[in-house]
Amino acid sequence: MWSIYLAHPVAFTLYSLWFPNGRLASAKWWPARVYALAAAGALVGGTVVGAEPIGSHFTSIPGRLHNPTRLLEGDTADLSQAAGWALSMLAVLLGVIALIVRMRRATGRERAQVKLLITVVAVSAVGFVAHFFTKTLLPDSAPDVGVAVLKLGFVVGLPAVTAFAALYHGLFELNLAINRALVYGTLTVVVVVLYALAVGILGALFQLRGNFLVSVVATGLVAVAFAPLRTRLQRAVDRLMYGERDRPYEVLTAVGSRIGSAQPGDQVLVAVVETVTRVLRPPYAALRLEDDGHTTRTIESGEPVADQLAVTLEHQGERSGAMIFGQRGPRDRFSDPERRLLEDVARQAAAAVQASRLATDLLRSRERLVNAREEERRRLRRDLHDGLGPALGALILKLGSARALIARDPSEADRRLVGLERDAQAILADVRRLVYGLRPPALDDLGLVGAIRQSAAGFSNGALTVVVDAPEDLPALPAAVEVAALRIAQEAIANVARHAGARRCRVGLRVNGALRLEVADDGVGLEAGSRAGVGLTSIRERVAEIGGSLSIEAKTQQGTRLVAVLPHRS
Repeated sequence: MWSIYLAHPVAFTLYSLWFPNGRLASAKWWPARVYALAAAGALVGGTVVGAEPIGSHFTSIPGRLHNPTRLLEGDTADLSQAAGWALSMLAVLLGVIALIVRMRRATGRERAQVKLLITVVAVSAVGFVAHFFTKTLLPDSAPDVGVAVLKLGFVVGLPAVTAFAALYHGLFELNLAINRALVYGTLTVVVVVLYALAVGILGALFQLRGNFLVSVVATGLVAVAFAPLRTRLQRAVDRLMYGERDRPYEVLTAVGSRIGSAQPGDQVLVAVVETVTRVLRPPYAALRLEDDGHTTRTIESGEPVADQLAVTLEHQGERSGAMIFGQRGPRDRFSDPERRLLEDVARQAAAAVQASRLATDLLRSRERLVNAREEERRRLRRDLHDGLGPALGALILKLGSARALIARDPSEADRRLVGLERDAQAILADVRRLVYGLRPPALDDLGLVGAIRQSAAGFSNGALTVVVDAPEDLPALPAAVEVAALRIAQEAIANVARHAGARRCRVGLRVNGALRLEVADDGVGLEAGSRAGVGLTSIRERVAEIGGSLSIEAKTQQGTRLVAVLPHRS
């Protein structure tokens, strides 16, 4: 007892080095661990060989504990004991320094835990100082408040902080221990009850009491029932603690049903995370959404843990993020069947993420369409009200003035009519400008193929040659599809001319159930991870407006190939 009592300052040092996650802050602290053990040995050894009795200030034992060895006498004994205490106090100081260093480097919950322990240590230090002065400066009858504070810190504070850290970090595999305790505790009770029932029933049937044969038969019955009973109990406890991981069909059905019943948009993603947490019961689950390789948002449930399993979310070859599952503990990790189940869940989540993203894009596209329509109406109203309206009003006044001069001054009337003719031509030009803004006139004059060839000719020069490969006669297409195809071709060719550094660009048109527009060049291509500019964004929006699809194949220094498929009803 007194050896442990003497070594307890150094035990605090070792405790501080490993708190709160059971690992040293870094490999540089291993010498501190060795020194703490050496200091403990020096303290115990110095006290053992000394002549002085061992004080019992912090124990319930009255008086002082006598030393049974007393190998040294006098100043040598005092020096050995003082050296042991000095080394121990230095070890305690080293433990406090370790806590301060860990607190400065830690973040989040771990930093808060270390701060809590430092608070407990500070309170205990105040109690120790108060106890020291009480014993040295005050009479023996004075109340020792310091020892009460010291006991409060070490007896109550340290265990509470330790329990908190152990539960949060899973240091002692509490979930696994509870699982096994439930299984084997219940199994023990059931086995005892079965054995008692078997012995009682067999004894009553055969009128045998205390017979060895009855005990053997009962033991055999219990042994036969033990394996299936343990398997059923283990499944029940696993389902209670870990959810439906051993029934993958039910898990996938639950996730699919929740996805189907949730509202579109973010509600679908929240429903996926909540269902996974409820059914599979991991300590932590999260959906990390990505766009062009950058994390945009994270939807999570539970407290994050250090050990996590990340499953990529990929739908139709397009990565949309990752699904994160927290491991149950270092010795209770996901098994291979559970990993396959989580991958299946992630596939369903990837489809939900893609559907949510498409729904969001559709809403934004509708908003842009409504805004574009209103802006177009506002522009037309402004042009008609501020341009054509006053011009026509002035034209009417001038016509009246010229008409009044016809009989009195024909030459002046003729001069004014010539000016009115020029004004009417200017008004006609404004009307044509408004009409051209609504629909490119080249589509009506030349057709879609001719309009694209006209635009391509404007970009062809000595450095770039644009070739249009299309049949001369296309079937009748809806006006929206014709405008979209022309604008997409114009924007794609403009991108090639401005950014690709290409020598040749080919524009292809085909109609086979849908209009297929292809623009390919032999330029520098696109760099991996590059963001879409205004031109590509405009092309995507035009394709989405009419329900089409767009694919872009680009490799550095190998050119770019853009394919837009626009559905239509001829």
